Amino acid sequence: MFWKILGVVVLVWIAFAILGALIKALFPILIVTGLIFGLYLVYKAVSGSKNKSPLGKY
Repeated sequence: MFWKILGVVVLVWIAFAILGALIKALFPILIVTGLIFGLYLVYKAVSGSKNKSPLGKY
């Protein structure tokens, strides 16, 4: 029983380590993507488009 509990604890620890590494690696990409998307939305809001329909140019 001790070895089963120890095995589960080790597997959970490894899973959290992998998840933490993924989050640490992908967080800067998320920040840059959010910044680019925000700048795009600001550009679209400031640019004076003649078509004011919510569907754009469709």
